[in-house]
Amino acid sequence: MPSAGEATKSVAPATAGQGIVLPPNATRLAQTAQLNALLTIIRSSATSRSDFIFYADRIIRMVVEEGLNYLPTLEKTVQTSTGGAYDGLKFEGRICGVSILRAGEAMESGLRECCRSVRIGKILIQRDEETAKPKLFYAKLPQDVAKRWVLLLDPMLATGGSVLQAIEVLISHGVEASRILFLNLVASPEGLANVYARYPEVRVISAWVDEGLDERNYIVPGLGDFGDRYFC
Repeated sequence: MPSAGEATKSVAPATAGQGIVLPPNATRLAQTAQLNALLTIIRSSATSRSDFIFYADRIIRMVVEEGLNYLPTLEKTVQTSTGGAYDGLKFEGRICGVSILRAGEAMESGLRECCRSVRIGKILIQRDEETAKPKLFYAKLPQDVAKRWVLLLDPMLATGGSVLQAIEVLISHGVEASRILFLNLVASPEGLANVYARYPEVRVISAWVDEGLDERNYIVPGLGDFGDRYFC
């Protein structure tokens, strides 16, 4: 079966500003003035929680819509209300969402707004204080997840440790790497490179790609702890 990107369109290499070239498996939204303005609002430390949620939800919806473009399609002809025939498309196969707790839960509503009655699983990965590496604490996935296309949800991609662990969990449950689409709002070049190095078949869709990581592995300029700003 062709990969999700191949099934829908050919994606030319993208440039993420400031000379950063995205890996072949990575895509970002069109860098419009509207998107930049929305990101400016949620990046600001002066933005209230209610405004952060409202504008973050708008960007999430945009990322989800872009991610759906990479699902495979089949030709379908329907009869219109005027009696004519329309040669269109229909999605092939079933999907599910999987959020990486807890920030990933913020993206669930955006997915549900685009896909009615979509099933959503959850994965909890936290840093092990002894090893400083991501550790799986909890995973609850649809029983037939191996037969679905998976939209993996997490707003921020820093080093990529958590998402790499989540991808391993999905693959261990029978999901093909080429059927995983990782959706995020802000990514670092380092994180994108790490995902591509381990799982080049996984499609990564980001709203924006930032400059990089600082000495603490925080995204620069970033926007802070997404989960804290969204839920607290």
